[in-house]
Amino acid sequence: MPVVIRAELRKTKDKMNFIPGELDLKIGDMCIVSTENGQEAAKIISSEKMIEKVKKKIFRVKRKMVPDDNQRIKGNEIKSKEAFYKVLNKVKERELEMKLTSVDYTIDRSKLFIYYTAEGRIDFRELVKDLGYIFKTRIQMVQIGVRDETKLVGGYGHCGRELCCCAYMKEFSPVSIDMAKEQNLSLNPVKISGICGRLMCCLAYENAFYKNEKKNYPKKGAKVSTKKGQGVVLDVNILNNEVTVRYGKGEVERVSIKEISSGILRKFGLKKEKDKDGRK
Repeated sequence: MPVVIRAELRKTKDKMNFIPGELDLKIGDMCIVSTENGQEAAKIISSEKMIEKVKKKIFRVKRKMVPDDNQRIKGNEIKSKEAFYKVLNKVKERELEMKLTSVDYTIDRSKLFIYYTAEGRIDFRELVKDLGYIFKTRIQMVQIGVRDETKLVGGYGHCGRELCCCAYMKEFSPVSIDMAKEQNLSLNPVKISGICGRLMCCLAYENAFYKNEKKNYPKKGAKVSTKKGQGVVLDVNILNNEVTVRYGKGEVERVSIKEISSGILRKFGLKKEKDKDGRK
């Protein structure tokens, strides 16, 4: 049972296990690892652990990163930017229906990763031949989704803050239109979609809260009793603990959930908070 340490590498932050050997590595340490692609820079993201089943070959951590490695990475970033435009020109020349996202060298420049998005399958065999001749290194084409593309490129969301996927998100969580409905949000695609064109990841953050809190509120259209009499629920505002009620004469009022009679709440299987003396 080998002892491994987990690290993320490349712009896509792929996660892999590595054998640390005798190296004293901590979370956050930058190091050089061996992979099937050559030598690559990686960031340690977990402590050492023992694994039982090994499904594929596990590579080793070669060493901690030194100043020379940092200089090499900076040089590679410059080379990658130059390579991006050369690749872009070749894509246009070949008239391929793909959108180039990013180009990334391994630290030893033994391989060039080319990230792109496309609606369908792309025959890039001739393109790879062209690029291999230009860069004199191995070429790997990597098709990614639009959410991954946004994570690579970066940007700011509707809230004015850095995109969650760039700032701290490790993995994408499933997001559905039902989450927007659960939170009574506008279903206007412009308002609930991120710059990637997909539903905003933050819709999932508070979904469990709203789903749980809604159990303590009557549904829209339900009949409730308040101090003013019986009415019909028009809307529910969980954040303000309010229910909008319309009475028989057309009067509309916002009522605290605490003011709705306990009898009506029990009818809907709901609970009313106890007061300080423990009475309902």
